Amino acid sequence: MDLSQRRARGCLIVRDQVTLAFSTFPDAEIAARVAGQLVSGSIVACANLLPAVQSIYRWEGKLEKNSEALVLFKLAADQYEAFERELKKLHPYDVPEIVAVPVANGLPDYLAWVTENSQPAGAR
Repeated sequence: MDLSQRRARGCLIVRDQVTLAFSTFPDAEIAARVAGQLVSGSIVACANLLPAVQSIYRWEGKLEKNSEALVLFKLAADQYEAFERELKKLHPYDVPEIVAVPVANGLPDYLAWVTENSQPAGAR
């Protein structure tokens, strides 16, 4: 169902049906490759890359400081499990950062677009 059909039926997605997920990567090239695969596979509607973040964390008992790339993924909430499963397969880290939060509010047309564009091809 496209956006105009959603409007006509009065079923624009408004809240709690879109998820924003965060993940860090060792560099922007890997982040872009993984993000591209997730978008082209319709697992996520959109990925924003922030290519230079500084991360400070404890790993295996040591304090680590590294430059990483952060990616913000937007997807339909009902696609989160598929997203997590696929991201874990594609991610180079042993324990990738995958943190997700529900989108409580946003522009209804944008939220509908996210939902529409993060569905398997047969579900649209």
